[in-house]
Amino acid sequence: MASEDVVGKSRGDTAVNTIVNLAEEAKLAREGVKGPGHQVLTICKSLFAGGVAGGLSRTAVAPLERLKILLQVQNPHSIKYNGTVQGLKYIWGTEGFRGLFKGNGTNCARIVPNSAVKFFSYEQASRGILYLYRQQSGDEDAQLSPVLRLGAGATAGIIAMSATYPMDMVRGRITVQTEQSPYQYRGMFHALGTVYREEGFRALYRGWLPSVIGVVPYVGLNFAVYESLKDWLLQTNTLGLAKDNELHIVTRLGCGAVAGTIGQTVAYPLDVVRRRMQMVGWNHAASIVTGEGKEALQYNGMIDAFRKTVRHEGFGALYKGLVPNSVKVVPSIAIAFVTYEAVKDVLGVEMRID
Repeated sequence: MASEDVVGKSRGDTAVNTIVNLAEEAKLAREGVKGPGHQVLTICKSLFAGGVAGGLSRTAVAPLERLKILLQVQNPHSIKYNGTVQGLKYIWGTEGFRGLFKGNGTNCARIVPNSAVKFFSYEQASRGILYLYRQQSGDEDAQLSPVLRLGAGATAGIIAMSATYPMDMVRGRITVQTEQSPYQYRGMFHALGTVYREEGFRALYRGWLPSVIGVVPYVGLNFAVYESLKDWLLQTNTLGLAKDNELHIVTRLGCGAVAGTIGQTVAYPLDVVRRRMQMVGWNHAASIVTGEGKEALQYNGMIDAFRKTVRHEGFGALYKGLVPNSVKVVPSIAIAFVTYEAVKDVLGVEMRID
């Protein structure tokens, strides 16, 4: 009987607590304060919006993304891709329409969680940094400066990139393999398992260091420049682009394009080095890397990769693939930013990048 009383009391307490919690949330709602349940839903919506933005933007420019990687890693002794137009025609002629999108499935599988975590982490980092800044300065109306935005953007980029890096590593290899490659990865999970089994766990993070270093100028400047441009246009209303304290979607697209171009140009040499490091240790590598019988260069680290690339191919090799990447990054980053905010508006998410 005693145990039954305890169970009954426990169930009664649970029911009472539930009713109290519901009543408390109802009270908060009437007072204009959102309860924990609403906050969780808002976070989920924000994550979903980031995922949609990342997946849509990458798919739209997948052919240029693949060509960029091929230009970055192809063996200089056996040039098959020589420019944007010629490269796209060559892929179409040798691999067909599907060849233009090779690796895109893996890229989308990576970029959806990556973008979701990146956008969400930026908003949380921005709020935390702004709170600390206001506490330190004593100004409750203070706003984030470009430097603080850079810090929030870099933090978000590092977290997102590190969480999904193994997927990016195998995506690079899947992207460069062709029908003539001696060994075929059958998909992302097969590639992850093969690399882990043949090369070890550390191989999945090969090229991670230049990626982390590149996050600061690339992701950080993307967010900082975009937000600063948007705020400046709203405050000055240059050329009448702001209406009712809002920017037209085309204007936001332009802000995203400028931010993306600046970020990718500064960080591009690090991206080339990271891609080349990802190819190191690849048994039965694609001919595009080995040069059809020629021995591919081996790198012992980031500095060694920089030195050998410049020594054997010249300084310009650090910018191989920059043209298709420039064409790609403008619509890609712009679509990602605009889609993110548009999806949040549709979902009724109140959390915004302010």
